[in-house]
Amino acid sequence: MAQDFIDVQKYLSGMDYPASKEQLVEHAKKKGAPEDVIDELTRIPEGEYDGPNRVSKAVAHV
Repeated sequence: MAQDFIDVQKYLSGMDYPASKEQLVEHAKKKGAPEDVIDELTRIPEGEYDGPNRVSKAVAHV
């Protein structure tokens, strides 16, 4: 699971927060994220994320 956090955060570098789930997914796609990272992000709950820690917590709960 820790590797998931690292992979997700790698493709969210440079993201401006707060960001919606859709913005996170689009940013990761533009950064060339592999399908498994995109899948992780599409499974997090809808809402606004105020930073990388919040995203990591959401990924952990999916």
